[in-house]
Amino acid sequence: SIKMDLLHSNGVLIIQHLQRDYRAYQDFLNFMSHVGDPRNIFSIYFPLWFQLNQVVGTKMIWVAVIGDWFNLIFKWILFGHRPYWWVQETMIYPNQSSPCLEQFPITCETGPGSPSGHAMGSSCVWYVMVTAALSYTVRWKDKSAVTLHRLTWSFLWSIFWIIQISVCISRVFIATHFPHQVILGVFAGILVAEAFEHTPAIQTASLRMYVKTNLFLFIFALGFYLVLKLLDIDLLWSVPKAKKWCANPDWINIDTTPFAGLVRNLGALFGLGLGINSEMFITSCKGKNSCKISFRILCVAASLATLQLYNFVKIPTHTEYLFYILSFCKSAAMPLTVVALVPYCVHSLMRTTEKKLN
Repeated sequence: SIKMDLLHSNGVLIIQHLQRDYRAYQDFLNFMSHVGDPRNIFSIYFPLWFQLNQVVGTKMIWVAVIGDWFNLIFKWILFGHRPYWWVQETMIYPNQSSPCLEQFPITCETGPGSPSGHAMGSSCVWYVMVTAALSYTVRWKDKSAVTLHRLTWSFLWSIFWIIQISVCISRVFIATHFPHQVILGVFAGILVAEAFEHTPAIQTASLRMYVKTNLFLFIFALGFYLVLKLLDIDLLWSVPKAKKWCANPDWINIDTTPFAGLVRNLGALFGLGLGINSEMFITSCKGKNSCKISFRILCVAASLATLQLYNFVKIPTHTEYLFYILSFCKSAAMPLTVVALVPYCVHSLMRTTEKKLN
């Protein structure tokens, strides 16, 4: 406990330093925090990659979902505090002179703080993207191509670490994580992504396998929560702390609670399985149009445009269970749209156009 208090107090000093000396970069750091938001995986990264390479897109969803599930379990086990409430409750500062940490609209996360979900989600999905891009260049055999591969390798991994470091600094800057929590998140995300580099079975998974995986993840998490609750251990202990110490009650969002993330990810995985095993996917993405560049570009543009419309769908938050159900449905609809609905509509449109031309 003494070592952890020392780690936390040193983290607070780093946060104060960042908030004091990096004020000019506040907008950029807030932006990088949004870049690391795991929800971007489903609305931006996945639709881009799936239409260009279905293997990479599928792996991305699996890595994001399983990684976030592990993040939830780790958070429940580690009981990590967040800086913005820890400084208000710790007894290590003399005469109750607790440091003043500035809060922002995205500071008041309600789940435990360790490891960082943003850092973990960002590192795992960018690891997938970088390794996928390098897989194309590693096949080059001639001498000049090998040199180009090495330059590409250096460039992409440099970009990877610049993004991860920026996301980590942004999460520390807004006082929602201690430095050790974001570092742990980055390396945990890399481990999860690397594990899926050696798991080809996900590419041929049936709908039944997707359902079984969803049920296992949900039942394990719920069972873990209920067992510890019977032992009088409240895994939602962080929610009242967030509500108590958040500078603005309007910044508290049910979407940041532990079960909200679980439901959102399970919905995305189910929607992916439903889409990949649908007739619409087989007809459009396995047909002759799937090899055409025009088909892929149209699918990317239509997917990104359609998914932005989901941002206008506001789920009511007055009833918690209704929120979880609707959140699951919305999350399932997003990959289903990318995998099946959009490609099928583009395929039908192109087929109709070809018939008219003939």
